[in-house]
Amino acid sequence: MIVQACINGGRPKIFHPLLPLTIDAMARDAAVAAGAAELHVHPRGADEKESLAAVDDTIRAIRRACPGTVVGVSTGAWIEGDEDRTRDAIRHWPEVPDYASVNLAKNDAPAVMQLLRQRGVGIEVGLASVPDAERYIGVEDHDHVFRVRIELDHEQDLRLARDVQEGIVGALRRAEIRRPILLRGFDKTVWPFVELARERGYSTRVGFEDGKDLPNGTIASDNAALAAAVVEIFRSRSN
Repeated sequence: MIVQACINGGRPKIFHPLLPLTIDAMARDAAVAAGAAELHVHPRGADEKESLAAVDDTIRAIRRACPGTVVGVSTGAWIEGDEDRTRDAIRHWPEVPDYASVNLAKNDAPAVMQLLRQRGVGIEVGLASVPDAERYIGVEDHDHVFRVRIELDHEQDLRLARDVQEGIVGALRRAEIRRPILLRGFDKTVWPFVELARERGYSTRVGFEDGKDLPNGTIASDNAALAAAVVEIFRSRSN
C-alpha cells in the first residue's frame, strides 16, 4: 500500500499557480512531494504541452533530483493524438521510466502494453469501467503488470463512482486477478477514495492531476501539501 504523487496531468496552466509544467518545475515538485513513495508525471515539451518525446529529459531530471524514487508516466492516446506516433515515441525513449500507465479504454492499449514490456517498462493498467476490466482480463499476459489502477475521473457522483469501483473489483476477483490495486479519485471523489483505499488496503494517489483541494476544502499551496495530507490520513488511521 503506497501513496503516489501525480503532480500535473493534463491540467491547464490556470489550474494552480504552482502547477509544474516545465522539466525544472517537475523535478522540484518530485523532490518535495513529502512522503509519497512514487511519482506519476505527464512530461511537457518546451511549449508546455504534454509530450511523450519529453519523457527522456524529464525522467533524467527527476532522477537527479530524487534518486531512487519510482517514476511513472502516462501514455494517454490524446498526448500524441496518433497511435503510430505514440508507439514510435515509446520505442525511441533513451531513458525509460520505471512504469507507464495504459488506459484499457483506448483501442491501442494491448499493443502499447506489449511494446512497454519489450522496453522493460512496468505497466500500470487504468480501468475506468467494468468493460475496461473485462478487456484487461482478456489481454494476454494480463498478470504481468506492475499494478491495476481503478480510476473514476468522469464520475463525480460518489455513490455511482463507488458502484463502478465495486463492479471493477468484482470482475477482477472473479477472474482471480491478484495484482496490487491503486484507487484514484478525481476532484470531488479524491478524498472519499483516499479513505476507501485506506479501508481496503489499496494504494492511492493525490496531486494536481487529480485535484487541488485539501480534505478541509481549502486549496492546497502545492503538491507537497496534498501528499502530506494523504500520508497523514494513512498514518493516523493505522495508529
